[in-house]
Amino acid sequence: MTEPTLLVTHTVPPETTEGLLAALRDELPNAEILTAATPEETEALLDRADALVTGRLDAKTVENGEFEWVQALSAGVDNYPHDALAEAGVTLTNASGVHAEPIGEQVLGAMLSFERRFIESQRNKERNSWERVEGGELNGKTLGIVGVGAIGSRVAELGSAFGMAVLGTKRDPETMPEAVDEAFGADGYTELCRRADYLVLACPLTDETEGLIGAPEFRLLDSEAVLVNIARGAVCDEEALTRALQYKQIRGAALDVFETEPLPADSPLWDLSNVLLTPHMAGSTTKKDERWADIIGENYRRFDTDEAYVNRVK
Repeated sequence: MTEPTLLVTHTVPPETTEGLLAALRDELPNAEILTAATPEETEALLDRADALVTGRLDAKTVENGEFEWVQALSAGVDNYPHDALAEAGVTLTNASGVHAEPIGEQVLGAMLSFERRFIESQRNKERNSWERVEGGELNGKTLGIVGVGAIGSRVAELGSAFGMAVLGTKRDPETMPEAVDEAFGADGYTELCRRADYLVLACPLTDETEGLIGAPEFRLLDSEAVLVNIARGAVCDEEALTRALQYKQIRGAALDVFETEPLPADSPLWDLSNVLLTPHMAGSTTKKDERWADIIGENYRRFDTDEAYVNRVK
């Protein structure tokens, strides 16, 4: 087996690189690990790298390097140059599963915020108003998950633990986890829209899922339904979502991702009282470094062997 040289590129922020390096050195004490702080440093070190650890990647870097494997630090890789990677014969792996626990807990927190009416209580607190609200229960409600991968599976487990009926879509519904009560194929999302009290978007952004949830789907949702988007902003038609929220077509939305990030200052979403908004941080966790290192370490050991890479995208 050839021992690969890893290059952590400049696309990984310095504050992330520090913790990741410490975890990687524990996982791979004998590995040669290079780091780059600028685009120029990445370019200068490319000829020494057998594999890249990246936050993002452009086609030019693929063309200029001779590396064989790219490890993305995100689960979503819609912004990676797939054609260039395929043409160069470079393997791409992602970080699927690393963010499942924190995102699952964030979804649960968002659902509880709406169900127990924390948002309204906080708003009343800010104006010194002692105004009692009547909370509901997640128990007995229906949770619909569009895209039951690693993240969607954890959301399903947490929803099920709270007594929710769980519906889910997956490309291969035969591989649906036990926590999902009813399984549908990828085209079954409209059934979820008709039945879900909480509709969670957890699918990757692809040509097929871009704009998946728009005006027709909002008309299918119940007026008391809540949309939770922790996938990608473009999976949902943001203009149609804004209208649905403004006109109370749906009860509310918990949004961690947006079509444009940061969310523009003039977006109406900032001012809507029925929106829980977070700045694309659902995957954040103090445990991500060790989880990244587990995946990278396993793939490092499989480099130049006949074993399949973990989390291989292509």
